[in-house]
Amino acid sequence: HVQLVESGGGLVQPGGSLRLSCAASGLNSESHYIGWFRQDPGKEREGRACSSSSNSRIYYADSVKGRFPISRNGLYLQMNMLTPEDTAVYSCAARNNAHQACGLFTFGYDNWGQGIQVTVSS
Repeated sequence: HVQLVESGGGLVQPGGSLRLSCAASGLNSESHYIGWFRQDPGKEREGRACSSSSNSRIYYADSVKGRFPISRNGLYLQMNMLTPEDTAVYSCAARNNAHQACGLFTFGYDNWGQGIQVTVSS
């Protein structure tokens, strides 16, 4: 049984940084991938970054390349140079027993954390 719990969200000023963490249990260490998604009220989740344990591939959405590095194990998302447009609920997600590369679409994931609020405002 996979469980994911996010932490590290909160309120930050524009230009600031936050580090999101995903506490994961139940994952096969050799074959899983983890992704980070954002969701605005009334909208679909959007993938931000993901990392695959089996082939070490990492992918980013264009809007966060160079700003939101994901850790190799996928458990941390460092959010730098934050802008008000980054405000959203962020979730980590995982697919267990997966040997393929990760992706930034929700259909590739079957385990989700509860989400955590990130607010960028002065």
